[in-house]
Amino acid sequence: MVWRPGSRRQGTGFLLLLAGLTSVRLLVAGLSPVSADEAYYWTWSHALAPGYLDHPPMVALWVSAGTRLLGDTALGIRLLAPLSAAIGSLFLVAAGRDLLATGADTNRTGWECGIKAAILLNATLLLGVGAVTMTPDTPLLFFWTAALAALGRVIATQRGAWWLAVGLAVGLAIDSKYTALLTAGGIPLWLVLSVEGRRWLRTPWPWLAAGLAVLVFAPILAWNAGHGWASFAKQGGRTGDWHPVRAWRYLAELLGGQVGLATPLVFVLLVCGIGRLARHLRAGPPGHALLMAVTIPAALVFVQHAFGDRVQANWPGLLYPACAIAAAPLAWRWWRAAAALGFVLTTLLYMQSVAAPLPLPRRLNVTLMRLAGWQSLARQAASEAGPDTPLVADEYGLAAELAYAAPGCAVFAAEPRWRWFELPHPPVAGETMLLVRSARRKGGPDPLLFDVIGRVGSLSRGRNGMTAERYDLYRVTLRAAASGQGEVVAMPVPLR
Repeated sequence: MVWRPGSRRQGTGFLLLLAGLTSVRLLVAGLSPVSADEAYYWTWSHALAPGYLDHPPMVALWVSAGTRLLGDTALGIRLLAPLSAAIGSLFLVAAGRDLLATGADTNRTGWECGIKAAILLNATLLLGVGAVTMTPDTPLLFFWTAALAALGRVIATQRGAWWLAVGLAVGLAIDSKYTALLTAGGIPLWLVLSVEGRRWLRTPWPWLAAGLAVLVFAPILAWNAGHGWASFAKQGGRTGDWHPVRAWRYLAELLGGQVGLATPLVFVLLVCGIGRLARHLRAGPPGHALLMAVTIPAALVFVQHAFGDRVQANWPGLLYPACAIAAAPLAWRWWRAAAALGFVLTTLLYMQSVAAPLPLPRRLNVTLMRLAGWQSLARQAASEAGPDTPLVADEYGLAAELAYAAPGCAVFAAEPRWRWFELPHPPVAGETMLLVRSARRKGGPDPLLFDVIGRVGSLSRGRNGMTAERYDLYRVTLRAAASGQGEVVAMPVPLR
């Protein structure tokens, strides 16, 4: 990316800010404890496959790439998160420049808007957290931003070859998380409904891009076809719920989640930015219509889903890059205040993740619930089990954390989901193990998986005297039926 002379000062300042942010994020990524979800994806990286029950495989590939360089450490698992946030920010600058410009205009205003869009996105907790953790949303946000940058190049240069970059980026975004289909679906909508889009439809380039995206996604299709469409059924099964009586609660949670994840002032700017595009849609350049097409329909899908079930706060985060571009031309004074508040909140969250200096109540202490006490729990459980007794857990995140945090002890996972994983399925029926089970789960151990010898105690994990969660310990033997159906797997051993 080339910085124009008129934007050299702004560009240099932005690059210095981005370098500083990336350095801080690498530090936080290395010092923060690994969450249960991250340990679960680390498990995936030791059983690489074209697909998994929960999500497509991109997060496993990213974890594998990082751990090959830095070992099975926190920074190894998360290495590509801060790096992709930095590179993705440059993609967003380019996308803002092209999509907000008139024709091929790349003057100072266009570059400033791109920089503002990138800073706004970096000021959100969505990217602030995503840049120091590793979840499917991390590669998803990166590849979708790359797709926006490639679309901006299509509009600004009128060169059809850029459509191939669009197809590749969209395919990789879908390989990261299926929700990319929602925003990617706005591209054919723009092609059909806009004058600029219909002109492109008379060329082979959008069709070649679609074919390339399908080709990139083909291994996941093949995996699902060979596994009873398990992943599609799991994710698609969420779409049929309809409980309008509860909608007010789910809609309130959806709104509150976005205000929190975007940070309050940035959220207002994102909404106002899309509103501004809607008011000037007819008179605006082609990029305006494209931004509307990739945000509004997807947003309506999330609202519709809230009439039947809870929408997780991170799901609409895919809309943030396009909304940040739309918000970039708004008043500087509001933009500066929004960015400042976002960075302050992100800094406090980073401090809480690493050192926990704030005495927050338990229900508001997200880092306590997700990050605290896993290593201590694993060590205590291994001590309770003894040198010759393996640990076992019937909850995937807990099993992954025990394996990651207690490398000196054999750890097994027992749950129906594991039949879909290419992990060792050893014949362990009848072997005595120590089951670690969350106390919040009602009832006893699953009789289809375990024969219970007896409850032998309890453990807890937490931080600074505050308990995050309690766990019950049981001496159990695994039933032959569970082992025979592949529902029991040996968890990987970390290499550090």
